[in-house]
Amino acid sequence: MLDGARMSANASNVLSIIMGGGQGTRLFPLTRERAKPAVPLAGKYRLVDIPISNCINSGLRRVYLLTQFNSASLHRHISQSYKFDHFSGGFVEILAAEQTFADTSWYQGTADAVRKNLVHFLNHDFDYALILSGDQLYRMDFRHILSQHAMTAADLTIATIPVTRGPAQSLGIMQVNAERRITRFVEKPKDPAALDSLKLEKDWYARLGVEGEEQFFLASMGIYVFKRDILIKLLDNACADFGKHIIPGAIQTHRVYSYVFQGYWEDIGTIRSFFEANLDVASELPRFNFFDMSAPIFTRPRFLPASKINGAHIDHAVVSDGCIINRSRVTHSIVGVRSVLNDGCELNRTIMLGCDYYESLDSIQRHESMGQPRIGIGHSTRIENAIIDKNARLGNNCVISPAGKPENVDHELYYIRDGIVIIPKNGIVPHGTVI
Repeated sequence: MLDGARMSANASNVLSIIMGGGQGTRLFPLTRERAKPAVPLAGKYRLVDIPISNCINSGLRRVYLLTQFNSASLHRHISQSYKFDHFSGGFVEILAAEQTFADTSWYQGTADAVRKNLVHFLNHDFDYALILSGDQLYRMDFRHILSQHAMTAADLTIATIPVTRGPAQSLGIMQVNAERRITRFVEKPKDPAALDSLKLEKDWYARLGVEGEEQFFLASMGIYVFKRDILIKLLDNACADFGKHIIPGAIQTHRVYSYVFQGYWEDIGTIRSFFEANLDVASELPRFNFFDMSAPIFTRPRFLPASKINGAHIDHAVVSDGCIINRSRVTHSIVGVRSVLNDGCELNRTIMLGCDYYESLDSIQRHESMGQPRIGIGHSTRIENAIIDKNARLGNNCVISPAGKPENVDHELYYIRDGIVIIPKNGIVPHGTVI
C-alpha cells in the first residue's frame, strides 16, 4: 500500500514552497543586513540550505522561496548554489514580495505570501504543494509524508514531532484520533489543564512510532502538504497565516492528518537557539550530522584552499574552508570560511560566521593607518559566548564576554541578545577594547 501511495505522490507532481519569513526580529542583529534564510550556519552553510537540501534529497526539484526583507544576499546565494540542467525541469527560484496595481501590500503572513503568488504556482502542473519553513534544522525524506498523505486521502497533512511539556507551551499542539486524523489544534497552550487535555496517550506510542517513556505532545513543525485544489479553496479568503488562521478552520471542515516525525528538529527562531544549535555541531556526537552523506546538505561551492593551522590548540571545534589560524586556542567553537586568527587568541563557545573575501594588503595598510584592525581576530584577544558576524575587525588585546552584563544590550560596537555578545557584520572593535 505504501509503495503504491508513494508512486501516486512522486516528485513529478509536487511543488515545494519555502517560506522565507518576515523581518526576523528575534534573530536581530544577524538579520540586520540579510534575510533570515540567508543567516550563516555551521561555518559554511546558510539556513535555507537545509530545506532545499531536504527537497533535493527527496527528489523534489521544483522549489520556490518566498521572501521580502533584505533579500539581496539570499538571491546571490541561491543563484550561485542551485543550478539544474535544462532537461530536468528543476529550479530553485526566489519570489520576493512586490507591489502591483491590484495590491500594494507586503506579505501579511505565511498564507498571504502563498496566496499572492498563486498565479505563479498554478502555472505548474502539480497535485500536491509542500510548504516548508526556511529557518529550521532537520533532515527529512519528504517522500514519507507525501506517501502517507496519498495513502490516507488527506486534504492536508501536517508534520508533527513529539515534544515534552516545556517546549509544548511555545508551539502549536495537535490532538489526533486513532487514524492520525487531527481533531483539535491549540496554539501555544499555557494553561496546564488545556495542555493536559492535549497529551498523547501512552498506549498510542507504539502505533505512532513514538519512542521514549516521557509525557509527549504532538507539535506542529510548520511543514504542510496540501492537495492543489484544497490549497486554492482554503486561500480564498483574507486569512493571513496558516498556523493561526487557516489550519484551525480546516480541521473542522477537511480531512487533516498528522505525520509523526521521529528525529532531530530545531526551530532556529532566536539568537539562543541559533547559538546552541551551531555549537552542538562542534560536539563529539552532534544531534544533527552534517557528515551523513546518505542525505548531504548542499551549499555554494566556493573553491577555497584548505585551512592552514600554525601551531594552534583546537578542541571540539569546526574549522571551515580557507581559514588561517595562528598560535591560538579554539575550544567548543565554529570558525567560518576565510577566518583569520592571529597569535595568542582564545575562542571559547564562539561562533565566527567567517568572511566574504580575503582582505588585500592595501586595505590592511589603509585601515592600520586609521588605527583600525584588519579583518579577523587580533593577537591576544579573548572571546567567549559570542557570535562574530562576517567581515568583522577585532583588534589586539581585546576581551569579549557577556559575563556580568544584562541579557540584552544595544551598544555602538556590539549587541547582547539572550546573554550572547554579537559583533555585527562589518563591525569594528578597536584595539584594547574590553566588552
